[in-house]
Amino acid sequence: MDFAGKTAIVSGAASGMGLLFSQNFADLGGNVVMADVNGQALEACVAGINAGHTGKALGLVCDVRAYDQVQAVCRQATDVFGSIDVVVNFAGGSSVRIQNVPGELEFPDIPIDVFDWGLDVNLKGPFYFCHAAMKFMREQQSGLLVNIGSITGEEGDPRGADYATAKSGVMYGLTKSMAHYGGKYGVRCVCVSPGPVLTRAAMASMKTAIGRAGEPQEIVDLILFIASDKGTFINGANILIDGGRNALGRAR
Repeated sequence: MDFAGKTAIVSGAASGMGLLFSQNFADLGGNVVMADVNGQALEACVAGINAGHTGKALGLVCDVRAYDQVQAVCRQATDVFGSIDVVVNFAGGSSVRIQNVPGELEFPDIPIDVFDWGLDVNLKGPFYFCHAAMKFMREQQSGLLVNIGSITGEEGDPRGADYATAKSGVMYGLTKSMAHYGGKYGVRCVCVSPGPVLTRAAMASMKTAIGRAGEPQEIVDLILFIASDKGTFINGANILIDGGRNALGRAR
């Protein structure tokens, strides 16, 4: 795969799979615009990539809940690198976990502002990036939007219903809508939906048909394939990469 001359915007780029994708994309010749709300961590990550690939990484602090900040990322990407070829919406996470909601609280007892945060980050964030980037992609008549779903969008979650709701919306409504609209402008949209991935140790306890959780590199490799010249016929699809967890159904 060769991404020379291509530019990817990556949200949630200062950690986890967002950082790994950014590193891989730069290793394969591409430019990366790394967006994250954590400015200090982002600065270190950008410096690490630029140490081996001078000028390939640009870091921009961005809260994906703020549309003006998302717009600014897209504008700066084109100002600096000349195009937006790929957007990968990695930013997100379970609100009940990230905000340390006590385990004894059931869905109706969890404060609504916790769920508001989760819906804003996991649904509105990707929607905002699709909307802002599409303007540039439409003009250049090319581009790829990659949303990150989750097995939770298929399964549901009795506590973190905001996460399941947001992910299912991204996996189907947003991805299909963007593919439908973008097709006439040469713009694709694909959703990659992981099962348990070893970005956290707790993921190892989630059952899959093959008896293990996924490695972050396995998810990133799939996204790189979709973004490459080998993946150009993939469009409007939600691709589960879950080790067969969804196939277990009620047996899990």
